[in-house]
Amino acid sequence: MRRHLAYVLAVAAALSAAVGWAVLRDANTGASMTVAARAFVETLSDEQKASVVLAADSPLRFDWHFIPKDQRKGLQIKHMNDAQRTAALGLLRSALSQSGYDKATRIMSLEGLLHELEKGRSGGAIRDPERYYYTIFGEPNELGRWALSVEGHHLSLNFAVAQGRVIASTPTFFAANPHLVRDGMPGGVPVGTRVLAEEELFAFQLLESFSTQQRRRATLADKAPRDIRAAGELQSPPYAAEGLPFTALNGTQQQLLRQLIAIYARNLPTDLASARLQAIELAGYGQVYFGWAGADQPGIGHYYRIQGPTFVIEFVNVQPDAAGNPASHIHSVWRDPTGDFGVTARRS
Repeated sequence: MRRHLAYVLAVAAALSAAVGWAVLRDANTGASMTVAARAFVETLSDEQKASVVLAADSPLRFDWHFIPKDQRKGLQIKHMNDAQRTAALGLLRSALSQSGYDKATRIMSLEGLLHELEKGRSGGAIRDPERYYYTIFGEPNELGRWALSVEGHHLSLNFAVAQGRVIASTPTFFAANPHLVRDGMPGGVPVGTRVLAEEELFAFQLLESFSTQQRRRATLADKAPRDIRAAGELQSPPYAAEGLPFTALNGTQQQLLRQLIAIYARNLPTDLASARLQAIELAGYGQVYFGWAGADQPGIGHYYRIQGPTFVIEFVNVQPDAAGNPASHIHSVWRDPTGDFGVTARRS
């Protein structure tokens, strides 16, 4: 795997240019989202609006999860006409970077592959590329407060906007099954598609660079956990940071960890990604920890966690994909320990 290090560092430099500390263009994602949300709502019938536009204080805003479900809040893409679908995708595009948008739409497309692979399985989960739901809480405008949820199997995106600016963007959940589309898989997804490749590649390269002592400190457990922690819960519990501290890394390793974090941040538009990275910088990278559990090679269950005062990233790849390939089913999330959904977390 060392032969890939030069490639990883080259990609790291490109990522730094994209979401680093360069002068940013004048961007306001909240304003763009507000315009796109209004345009989407204007395409809806009165009956559709009743299911899409809910009260700003509805508790359904906090009802999030990435598992397949028979029912979710909001309106499915399946039940939209062409104009509505175009507007819905425009709203999704306004809330994400190009990279994040590509991941989200590819995750949706993988449902078609899962549908084909799981045909005939009794009691099987619902698989449908159009079974993704849009919900808006409150009236989108530049003066008030409103929120957006876009959710379905393996995707949960949650935003809160106030006075035309995004004030919260977590939980942000992306997943992939399979993590790599192989020859012979049905469903029309191109062979070689790997939705969360960078998230896995950079982490393995970082782990490989560790000394024996560093790896010992980074190891959280010999076996990877089954899934991310506190899935579907309103707030991420106040877990203590564990693993190897940023200060125990050498310069190259620190660069790799920064770029791994940036891969997650850049799922959002430039202004939001930069705000996430700046918050980490202000809190201090000295308080950031990297932890690993499970195998140190692909194809066997593995997990990592990156945690600091303003964020928690979790990545887990332990389940087989729908074709039975081991450790080919990824779950990943970015959460805010100070309060997801823009709600200040209560700590005991």
